[in-house]
Amino acid sequence: MEFKPVTKQDAPKLRRYYKNCNYGLCEYSVGTKLMWRSKLHPAWTEAAGCLLVRNEDEGRWIFDYPVPGPEGDEDAALAVIESYCLERGRLPVISVVPECKAPRLLSRYPYVRVSDIRTWRDYVYYQQDLQFFSGRRYSGQRNHIKKFRTQWPDAQLRPLTAADAPAIEQFWRDYEAEFPKGQNAKALNELQLAKKMLKMAGKAWFIAGGMFDGDKLIALSLAEKCGDTLIIHIEKALYSYTGVYPALVQSFADTFGRDCQWINREDDAADRGLRTSKLQYGPAKLAPKYCFEPQNELLRYVKAVPDLKTERLTLTALTEADIPAYNALVLDADRNRWWGYDDIGGLGGPVEERSFFDVAQRDFANRLAVNFAVRLDGKLIGEAVLYNFDYRGGAELGCRIDRAYDGNGYGTEAFAAVADWALYKVHLTRVLAKCFHENQASYRMLASCMRKSGEDETFTYFEKLV
Repeated sequence: MEFKPVTKQDAPKLRRYYKNCNYGLCEYSVGTKLMWRSKLHPAWTEAAGCLLVRNEDEGRWIFDYPVPGPEGDEDAALAVIESYCLERGRLPVISVVPECKAPRLLSRYPYVRVSDIRTWRDYVYYQQDLQFFSGRRYSGQRNHIKKFRTQWPDAQLRPLTAADAPAIEQFWRDYEAEFPKGQNAKALNELQLAKKMLKMAGKAWFIAGGMFDGDKLIALSLAEKCGDTLIIHIEKALYSYTGVYPALVQSFADTFGRDCQWINREDDAADRGLRTSKLQYGPAKLAPKYCFEPQNELLRYVKAVPDLKTERLTLTALTEADIPAYNALVLDADRNRWWGYDDIGGLGGPVEERSFFDVAQRDFANRLAVNFAVRLDGKLIGEAVLYNFDYRGGAELGCRIDRAYDGNGYGTEAFAAVADWALYKVHLTRVLAKCFHENQASYRMLASCMRKSGEDETFTYFEKLV
């Protein structure tokens, strides 16, 4: 599976999903993906009949909640994200999760950190509230509109198309002359992005409207219809036209929002003025955007690698004194052809004396895996590794024993000890394992302490449940 960076050329494909999406959040729209792609670097793919979007924030991957098509399977799509991250050693962070999908993720992940940042929340309004401004709470907006209509009675809102490019360019010059924010880098950047977006006025997936005073463009808005929500991406007006903002909001809702239940005017970016303004329009709700960061059981329960004892063996953390014996175990290529993982290739660099030991130490420090040294009379004779935590109560277990100690049941003994520890001390719900079809010794070992759960062209799979 490959993620492709979002471009303007991808808009029609993304719209196949977004046009019927009822999540109601601005992130689930072509406009937001295009406008903020230089910051969030969105990339997309399709899986399980769903649109998957991966964003990046300071090097961290953050995934949108899957957007299903007509035959989409959200659970299967989430599993694809989890597997994709697992294979690359990344945390499957699912962000900007709409409120309607939060229960699904809460039930999916046994341990998860959830956040809901106020600054991210979108201002969502009833369409009819903005269309009519009825009731006492909107008396201020009605008064402003009345003043606007008194001074500019012939001002009208009409669709903007590519043919209006000269009027739009002049509008930006007038806007910057009235309301310069050159010293505010954030506002200046947003203005430049808005200018780029308005160049797409007339595209089928956008709704663009402009308020004209004769031939002069005095206000404009760019929106996108997603499900039952009209998402307003850009809303700009000339402040010298008193009352033009509420007039634009009302006219746009009346002209383009009649078949929508909601109008989303996006978040306030922690701008005090924007927050005050958006609240004055009486939002029906501040739509939350939850961020789910699944945690594996190691983070919750395991502070240090414990000592495990069996009838004949002791399993402990690897130590620096084990490095020679551990390297010999890992570098036994003939023995490890059944291991299923290329230890040398996984280093991504040359093999040094501490390479494999350091990988084991780093994986535990990051709570990605637990490497146990399998000891007989204190001597390292093998390794058992609990790894590939799936964040849903499962992890994979592997075991390898030095060839000099083969045939004595040490692998079975060590494997069973770690499996029991994982299920009853780390509180996993299932331990998984696999072996190559040709590896009959491992098959017998796994079959003695686990249940066969399936097979494919390469492996036979086993599991042990609580």
